[in-house]
Amino acid sequence: MNEKKELHVGHRDRLRKRFETEGLEKFSDHQVVEMLLFYGIPRKDTNETAHRLLNCFGSLTGIFEAPVESLQKCGISYNAAILLKLIPAVCLRYYQDKYSGSGKEYRNKNNESISDFILTNFIGKNEENVLVLLLDSKGDQLFCDFISKGSSMSSDLNLRKILKLCVQHEASGVVIAHNHPSGVALPSNSDVEMTLKLKKSLRSIGVVLLDHFIVADTEVVAMSELGGCEEIFF
Repeated sequence: MNEKKELHVGHRDRLRKRFETEGLEKFSDHQVVEMLLFYGIPRKDTNETAHRLLNCFGSLTGIFEAPVESLQKCGISYNAAILLKLIPAVCLRYYQDKYSGSGKEYRNKNNESISDFILTNFIGKNEENVLVLLLDSKGDQLFCDFISKGSSMSSDLNLRKILKLCVQHEASGVVIAHNHPSGVALPSNSDVEMTLKLKKSLRSIGVVLLDHFIVADTEVVAMSELGGCEEIFF
């Protein structure tokens, strides 16, 4: 093994050991990308490649959200690009698994844990999505899934879908959530109007609207806790 190759191997070993003992807290962004690329580019110095990717996409988020083709155009192989795309996908699965029980007994959980459950479902959602959680009379989960993508929460189509699901699953309570991809985690006037409309429609079939969560980036707000909105849920 020549001197350059020995230095290269030693650098990788040192970086792995540093991560093992310290975690990523003190790593720079390019060191995070560099280390990830160890496993997609096994025989080359990945430091320069990491810098190039950050220059191309601006941030870790930009790299992880870039299309595979764009990553390849920035000078990495298909395998390395797939490795980078796996990171946010695995993170999402990890958090969904970690908090998978948080919505199962709504009555016995505080809003903080419900917020964690809601937030994990919206990781990586760059368009407006509407999530519906249906519960039985004991507060146990009957159904949880997205019912629309890229459409406004004020859509009557969403309302009809929710009512249909309630009847289908014999639900007693409903929690809804939707995101504001480019906004703030506060309800708009149309969100409030739709929530009131949904509450009245659910009441007509004997179902209670328990809460409506608004998500923006890493923030989650429960409408039931906002001034002026509490009476909707009581």
